[in-house]
Amino acid sequence: MWLLTFASLFFVWFASLIAYFPRKPAFLISGENANKRNVLLVIAHPDDESMFFSPTISYLTSRGHNLHILCLSVGDADGKGNIRKEELYEACVTLKVPRQQVKVVDHPDLQDGFGNKWNHNLLSKIIEQEVLDCGIHVVITFDDYGISGHCNHRDVHYGVRKLLQETARRDIEAWELLSTNLLRKYSGPVDFWISMLFASRSPTGTVHCLMNENPRRSFIAMSQHSSQWVWFRKLFVSFSSYTYVNTLRSIDRSEQVQRKGNHQEL
Repeated sequence: MWLLTFASLFFVWFASLIAYFPRKPAFLISGENANKRNVLLVIAHPDDESMFFSPTISYLTSRGHNLHILCLSVGDADGKGNIRKEELYEACVTLKVPRQQVKVVDHPDLQDGFGNKWNHNLLSKIIEQEVLDCGIHVVITFDDYGISGHCNHRDVHYGVRKLLQETARRDIEAWELLSTNLLRKYSGPVDFWISMLFASRSPTGTVHCLMNENPRRSFIAMSQHSSQWVWFRKLFVSFSSYTYVNTLRSIDRSEQVQRKGNHQEL
């Protein structure tokens, strides 16, 4: 009985790894000859890109979009900020993002830590400047729970939302990476099926499910963060659904910036 159960789980896991059924319309493609977009991924710490957003990065770079990454701290909670900054550059090269398109902010009011609340006005201004400097069309970041509930992740979300509400530009799209419950979070590639079902039930074009076409690259990228590459993060990257699939939802400009964060029980 246990052998049959294990074999069934293995089959589902393996089938999930090789399955890739892109939805229509595809993410950031509105027509057959759609222009490539300038995209800004906004994260809180070095390694967020590899731990959580690698399916999105893989999708964008493989389709020729011009991806920039803005990291709003050096991750200096353990005094390794300079090391972690260089590790981020190396990881981004592995993920096919040029070093010159990666910016790391080291601001005294934006320091890594669970007890460090970041000012949303400051975040909005920094993100807006990067949008202007790089001619950004699309911004991608965490949702209001921030995957792990880390306050820095959540503050980054609110900084982006504040920018959307206060900027005069109406041509900027913004997308958030949806948080999931604990069971889904550690279901690996199996979560692809649930994500696809959720996306199919959402209004057309508001939710997109992106499968990582090269999960091995995600492991290699995360291993570039040598100072963080301890046993429990190795397990996380192996079993986390965020290594294999990202579900992105369009951020509604009309919602209040200070709404309560809700953990997505999808």
